[in-house]
This record gives sequence, structure tokens and C-alpha cells, in this order.
Amino acid sequence: MEQKKVKARIELEDGSMFHGFSFGSIKSVAGEVVFNTSMVGYPESLTDPSYYGQILVLTYPLIGNYGVPESKIIDKLDRWFESSRIQVLGLVVSEYSFTYNHWNAAKSLSQWLIEHNVPGLYGVDTRMMTKILRDEGTMLGRLLFFTEEKEFYDPNKSNLVEKVSISEPVEYGSGEKTVILIDCGCKDNIIRSLVKRGIRVKRVPWNYDFLSEDYDGIFITNGPGDPKMCRETINKVKSALEGTKPVFGICLGNQILALAAGADTFKLKFGHRSQNQPCVEMGTKRCYITSQNHGFAVDGRTLQAGWEPWFVNANDGTNEGIRHVSKPFMSVQFHPEAAPGPVDTEILFDDFKRML
Repeated sequence: MEQKKVKARIELEDGSMFHGFSFGSIKSVAGEVVFNTSMVGYPESLTDPSYYGQILVLTYPLIGNYGVPESKIIDKLDRWFESSRIQVLGLVVSEYSFTYNHWNAAKSLSQWLIEHNVPGLYGVDTRMMTKILRDEGTMLGRLLFFTEEKEFYDPNKSNLVEKVSISEPVEYGSGEKTVILIDCGCKDNIIRSLVKRGIRVKRVPWNYDFLSEDYDGIFITNGPGDPKMCRETINKVKSALEGTKPVFGICLGNQILALAAGADTFKLKFGHRSQNQPCVEMGTKRCYITSQNHGFAVDGRTLQAGWEPWFVNANDGTNEGIRHVSKPFMSVQFHPEAAPGPVDTEILFDDFKRML
């Protein structure tokens, strides 16, 4: 049932202003405004820690029509979500569906946002907002209610990873091989993808000293913000690269591995946030359709001797993966675990297991 309309607005740092109505918590927020062009998967996207500190604009015109499932914990991981809470600061959509219908739905998107104290705004011209963000680049913004004021806030100037990483190690699964998973804001489906392949996973905080422990491989996860803020993680991975144990990174993990190997990273104009990003494997004509969520990328021109680009984005030519020419070190910028999105590249988890 449609709730009473409460007016709100979102302002961008260039002065652009869009008015709409609330469908979540009545709370003003400020952060980085980004857009995602995916058609489905908002429960997974909203719980992705890589969105921490951001106000998310969904370009698909109708959102909320299939509701939200009830949380279900299985083996210390939630079956339906990518973390234990909504990670976005706020949500902006064009049209919100106050009625929902799905076999697994337990509540509306509005109810879920209110439970997590996250504001939502509908009735906004998200097409125009996306055009502005594509032309001018990602901007800071503020979602405001009534006459409230809130300063613009750039989340990338702080270490966002320490705010979404776990505080103590947690173990999952069982098996002959043990992988140290460095949690920089890990999506749960990464852990599920490893555990179902018979790998024992030890999930550790972003700044955890794992170098003296007994393990067979290292996994660096996705996460929010500027990778250069994770100096402690970079230094530990750099030390690990002096050995020969396999290392695999995803998303932020790709950037951290590159920085540890002496390369550089940079901020993309408006990032890659969708489920249909085409990536070409270097040296082949094979193109994979991938799920992505990142605002920074590796500068492939700065790769040091012994390293080579592995994948490249077919749209803008940016780096989508790196690997060492002789040692078992590799990483990708996209999400082979998907959730949401295509699973075309899930085979990379099998490749990593064979390397252990």
C-alpha cells in the first residue's frame, strides 16, 4: 500500500537538483553519487560492501516489484544477500512499485530500507541524472529532507575498507587446502564459491598479519573506496609476493595486487556498475559478459616487469585483470562470483583451486 508522500530532493555538487518522494527512512545523507545500469538484483547490490559511502542511482525505470526475501543464515553466510546489512547510504529510483510479488518475497523494498535506516527517493528523472554523471563524472551529492542541510562528503578521502571489514578471523568450510581470504569488504558469494569447491576459508580483517600462518593460497576480496588507502593490506600482499603461494584478487583485490606489485591505480570518470560489462581475454578473441562494481582501476601502462594485462574492458579499454608471467599470481577487476549477474567467468575459481 502506498505510503503518505514525503517530499525530498537530491543535490549534486555542480548545483543540479532533483525532487522526489521518500520510500525509505526519513534521513538526510551525503556521499558519492553513482549509477548502476542493471535490470535486476537490487537485494544483492544494496548489500554489496563496495557501495559503502555511496548514494546509488538505479537506471532501470521500475524498482521494487519483486520485494525483498527474508534473511536466511546458512553456514554463517546469508543465503540471499551479499552482507549482513544494506551498505549504500541512500537509494534513488525513477518509479517505485509499492506492490510486490515473488515466491520468495517477505517484505517490500521500502520496509527493508526503513529497517536499515536508509533513505530512498522515487519520482526522480534518473535518466537525466545519469546523463549528467556520465558527462561530468561521478560527483558528490546529498539527499535532503525538508529544510535540512548536510555538507558534501567525499568518502574516498578516508579508509572505507576498515569500516566494512570484519574485526576478528572467521572460518568457513572444510578441505585439504586452506585459503586466507583478506576481507576488504567481501561479498558473501565469494566465500560460497570457494567453500563449494571444497576449500577451507579463513576470512581475516583487512590489516591482519597472516604471513606467519600455514595456508595454501591468498584471496583478496572486493571492497569500497580508493585502494591506496589500504596501505597495510598492500604491504602484506607485497611481502606475500616474495613467495610462491597462489594469490587471487577480485575487484579492489585486483587494484591492491597491482599496487603491491609496483603498478598504479586511478579513479574512473564514472565507474563500471552493471551486469553487462564486456571483457576480452588478452591474446584471444574471447569476450566475457561480466558483473562489475568499481570506481577505480589499474593503470595497465604501469605494470612492472614480470606482469602482464589479463583482461581488458571492451567498452573503454581499461584494465580488467592482471597476472604474473611465471608465478601463480592473478586478479580480475570484474566479479566472477556474480550475485547478481552472469556467471560466465565462475570458472576462474576452478583455476584458482587447481593452483593451490
